[in-house]
Amino acid sequence: MEETMIKSYLQKSLEDWKDDILQVLDEIEREYEEVAQELKVYSYKYGITKQVIQSTVNEEIIEKIREMYHKPFEESYNQLKEYIRDLEEKKRVFQMFIQKIDEVTRKESAKIAT
Repeated sequence: MEETMIKSYLQKSLEDWKDDILQVLDEIEREYEEVAQELKVYSYKYGITKQVIQSTVNEEIIEKIREMYHKPFEESYNQLKEYIRDLEEKKRVFQMFIQKIDEVTRKESAKIAT
């Protein structure tokens, strides 16, 4: 009976922790999707301004486009790329938690079953 209570408590605790981590992962995934959309927008904006600059011969206009659009888009694009990398690392770390919790749960279930 005591073994069953320990099993129930252990399983419940691990399941609760896993649920918490899954919620964190969901939040990270939502944020990742939003940032990925924004990154796509800036990728297009940056690419378009680059093409326009390459097709323009007037240096004054080129400099104006660089100041107004190209440089800010490039900065935003690079910041978003870095943020995406950070979010990917967070996802990887929290997925490791899930894997480890599942591993412990399987081991403990196997111990109690024998």
